Amino acid sequence: MDNSESDFGVPIPGDVLPPELWAKTALKKLPPPGPLDWQALFGRTAPIILDLGCGNGRFVISSALQRPECDHLGCDILPLVIRYATKRANQRGLSNVRLAVIGAFEFLDEYAAPRTIQEIHLYHPQPYKDSERAYKRLITPEFLSLVHRSLAPQGLVVLQTDNRAYWNYIRRVAPLLFNFEELPGTWPDAPQGRTRREIYARQHKLSIFRGQGTPKPNITAAQIAEIIQSQPPPRFDAGR
Repeated sequence: MDNSESDFGVPIPGDVLPPELWAKTALKKLPPPGPLDWQALFGRTAPIILDLGCGNGRFVISSALQRPECDHLGCDILPLVIRYATKRANQRGLSNVRLAVIGAFEFLDEYAAPRTIQEIHLYHPQPYKDSERAYKRLITPEFLSLVHRSLAPQGLVVLQTDNRAYWNYIRRVAPLLFNFEELPGTWPDAPQGRTRREIYARQHKLSIFRGQGTPKPNITAAQIAEIIQSQPPPRFDAGR
């Protein structure tokens, strides 16, 4: 099997179509900051699913194939992995996918209008085991407040990591803003893993921690500001 069509021996979902059926999924240039016009971007009105830090696109491709009625946007700060994701999504004819080079925090802060996103997925954010780089950790109270702001009232956030210390932090902070539940076992739709990192982690017998939640209703801006101020930043020993 072509290595570009598998992750650690697990095939990328979907089939490569004849070139005349390929899509154009690259969002090469983002507009100036402001709420994205999803109807203009996809040519229809549909539920929006975000894959933040999408890596090589495995989950966003799988979800787009399984849920053609939904539109998907994947983003990552690394241009190389977005090139892989774009190639794969293009070759599968996924007109319900767009892929962009931008950080997760920046995308939610600058482009996601309040209460407009149906699902936000974040798989295996970088734990930054070097303590001098811990300030780069993505999941903070402020970031989770952006997730809360962006999600539709019955929207869903999914968080997953294979770093126990990171998970201990997530399970402390996420329930302040979400009706949050931990999920055992494997994903029914992808028992070998939804992402390249999860496949690697499972093959190497690493523990996987994940949960999902819906936004808590009726939280005021003042209450959210208090949560942000009262909770510590993600400072922990990620090497444990």
